[in-house]
Amino acid sequence: MKLSENLQKLLPYGYLFLVVMGILKESIFYHQIGINILKYTTIMDVLISPVATLTSHPVVLVVTTGFILLSYAYPTYLVRRRNKKWAQRLSGLKNPETLSEEEVENHFSKLFTIIFAIGLLSLFLGIGLGQGKNLSKHIRNNELEYDRKLNYSNGESEDIYLIATNSIYYFYLSKGNRSIKVAPIGAIKNLEIPLKASISIKQ
Repeated sequence: MKLSENLQKLLPYGYLFLVVMGILKESIFYHQIGINILKYTTIMDVLISPVATLTSHPVVLVVTTGFILLSYAYPTYLVRRRNKKWAQRLSGLKNPETLSEEEVENHFSKLFTIIFAIGLLSLFLGIGLGQGKNLSKHIRNNELEYDRKLNYSNGESEDIYLIATNSIYYFYLSKGNRSIKVAPIGAIKNLEIPLKASISIKQ
């Protein structure tokens, strides 16, 4: 199955799709805790959002890599058996005997693209919904562990639960206060992180 040419043409659109998915995932996550993240996002944050999502946890990276390989292997398996009725039904290929080799390759390239797009959409939406729901639940039930210490430029400090950071803002909750705070990076001197944090944070 020769997908290389078609994949090269789709790469720019593929990254654009990933960027849109990254924005969608971030918007869904922050919406569940009452923040319109687009008001606090730079173009650089938008461009790196899909990479940040895919590398946020080893499990996410492994699952994504496995899904990409599966998305390629499935159409490849079907194209090798395109003369079988069951393979034609699964792939939606009709009358393969009347199609040229190029037309068959194009059909399976489209199949790969559709599987890949639907899979990534499900992955990003699932991460955004799951993380946002989990965090909002912990906030409501007061189950957060304030295991970071934020030191401000004016000399003050407070124990916090860090939700996330981007290129210009910190998003966090202070101990004893359930309101989410957004602080510009310029107002922060440093962030103290213990060697062992009992609750993982969204990167």
